Amino acid sequence: MSTNTRELPQKEANLFKQILKCYENKQYKKGFKGAEQILKKFPDHGETLALKGLFYSHLDKKEEAYECVKKGLRIDLKSAICWHVYGLLHRADKNYEEAMKCYAQALRIDKENIQIMRDYSLLQIHTRNFDAFADTRHKLLSLRPQNRQFWIGLAIAYHMMGKPDFAIKVLAAYEDTLKDIPPRPDYEHSEMLLYHNSLIQESGDIKGALDHLETIEKHLCDQKASKEKRAQYLLSLDRREEAEAAYRVLLSHNPDNFAYFDGLLKSIGLGAEQLSAEEQIKVLELFRQLQEEYPRSNVAKRLPLRYATGEAFEKIADEYLRNMLRKGVPSLFVNIKTLYADKEKEQAVEKLALGYLAALDKSKRFDNSDEPHTTDKPSTTDEPPTVLLWTLYFLAQHFDLQHKTDEALSYINRAIDHTPTLVELFMTKGRILKHGGDLTDAVIALDEARELDLQDRFINSKCTKYMLRADQMVEAEKTVVMFARVDLADRLNDLVEMQGMWFSLECGESHLRQGQLGRALKRFHQVEKHFNDFAEDQFDFHMYCLRKMTLRAYISLLKLEDQLHSHSYFVRATQNAVQCYLTLFDKPDGEESPEMEGMTEAEKKKFRSKQRKAELKAQKEAEEKKAQAALEIAKKGGKVDEDPDGLKYIKAEDPLGEALKFLKPLQELAAERIETHLMGFEIYIRK
Repeated sequence: MSTNTRELPQKEANLFKQILKCYENKQYKKGFKGAEQILKKFPDHGETLALKGLFYSHLDKKEEAYECVKKGLRIDLKSAICWHVYGLLHRADKNYEEAMKCYAQALRIDKENIQIMRDYSLLQIHTRNFDAFADTRHKLLSLRPQNRQFWIGLAIAYHMMGKPDFAIKVLAAYEDTLKDIPPRPDYEHSEMLLYHNSLIQESGDIKGALDHLETIEKHLCDQKASKEKRAQYLLSLDRREEAEAAYRVLLSHNPDNFAYFDGLLKSIGLGAEQLSAEEQIKVLELFRQLQEEYPRSNVAKRLPLRYATGEAFEKIADEYLRNMLRKGVPSLFVNIKTLYADKEKEQAVEKLALGYLAALDKSKRFDNSDEPHTTDKPSTTDEPPTVLLWTLYFLAQHFDLQHKTDEALSYINRAIDHTPTLVELFMTKGRILKHGGDLTDAVIALDEARELDLQDRFINSKCTKYMLRADQMVEAEKTVVMFARVDLADRLNDLVEMQGMWFSLECGESHLRQGQLGRALKRFHQVEKHFNDFAEDQFDFHMYCLRKMTLRAYISLLKLEDQLHSHSYFVRATQNAVQCYLTLFDKPDGEESPEMEGMTEAEKKKFRSKQRKAELKAQKEAEEKKAQAALEIAKKGGKVDEDPDGLKYIKAEDPLGEALKFLKPLQELAAERIETHLMGFEIYIRK
């Protein structure tokens, strides 16, 4: 912030500089006292009044803050500090348009103020005004060409404008100004070089990106990223032998990375989804060699199932399933269910699993006295008892995916009889019952799973979710608060503070099913607030990432934030909120209820009177309960919820306008989803 001390004597001018430092060091109370000290002698010093308002703002006194700053502005309308402070207040209240107007006015007065220009540029990139952002960054760079952040900021501006070539020129010019390149790899310098390389790649010059990578390799800290990029570039340039060697090096570092295996296959010309018989033999032989080279790699054993067909698939699947069932891997079915897109493979897996069960029942071995698909001799020792358990567990999930609920239940019940203390069995039983439409019994199964392991938060959350699906709101709330912070007065609010959107969504949908539109809308607005908070949270990173040089991560963050509202949670919340507002529009409070159909006017009048009395009685009881609960929360120092029923949402004057506020982000970011246009139709047809 500028240190202009207009019309103050030397002593007060020095004190003014001190209170500016207090603001920069977040010593707000000390700074406030200093401002008061100046104002005792000079009550009409506009800039001190503005700073006093800024301190008020950070001490949670918004009204006094605006009053002081406006008073300071009236006294000194040509002060850049006053306009800058006014902009900071608006920025704190997320009123970005007004904040930018204030910054622009401050810069008209003090055209070369670095701090104001920096704050202005942060708002410009936050609101995605990239042209203005580039212009401001250019001015900053011309004022301080020795500042690294200003060079990088200008490069990012051009990058986000879709001009990577200009960004490359800016970074190249900056690198030319560097006299002392660190002899050893330096993290910040390394990140800048990798960002430079990614820009060259994005411009489409793959050969140039590879050449650049080879020149900067010795200065890089992130050797993994360097090796991955080199392999990708070689593959893109069709230098297959070099690409194959590069991917083999990567596999030696991490033999459980799917992308490395895919890259290796493409480098030897076997990356197609559909392979000829000859190509399939080559792929399977390659994976056999890789399994010998990396015997502990699960991916090397799993990927052949994707490419094998017919008898070859049965042989590999047989060996894979047996090993996993012997090890007792609970995620086995989840791991292979993607193969079910091919019906032949699905049938082959089912045949193998049913064969294992029959053999285990008969002889406690996989083989059942028959030769297995593997070249090993039939097993002469019994399999462990857990093999039968995991086979039953696998088959239950298999038939559940096929929507054969009765068969799935028979297998899971048999597994539970075998081992009644395994949590996963009860969770799977609950899932099967849910898929079969029996939500009540699904809740009972999940509650049994929860009681088997009371320390597991995941199972507790799953059980709560099932209770909400069954509209058992009271039980769900009692269950979920078991893991909330004990020191909180309102423990249920802990989930909102932690941004537990799954809970808000499930609660809202349960309230919607029960016709409690106010409570439902309150929950859906909580989800909307969480997403708005995510968008606002990026503000802190605009400066931080440039200072710490985490440039690649910063660009990823900006791109993620631009697509944030297309997330499935926000789409669900929007669909439900729009449905609520459409219901409020279609059935306003004064509309006749279905019970009044066929009544005479006198009967309707009597019915309405009775209904009003019942509503007043219920309202009185609710207010008494609310007052009692508020008293208890206040005693514990908690925050009282003034509107637990969400009445302010029901009383919305323009339900269709509120629905459109939810829908607008989806129209911009999820235009490819049919739901977006269906919701839009429902709103606009009513308009």
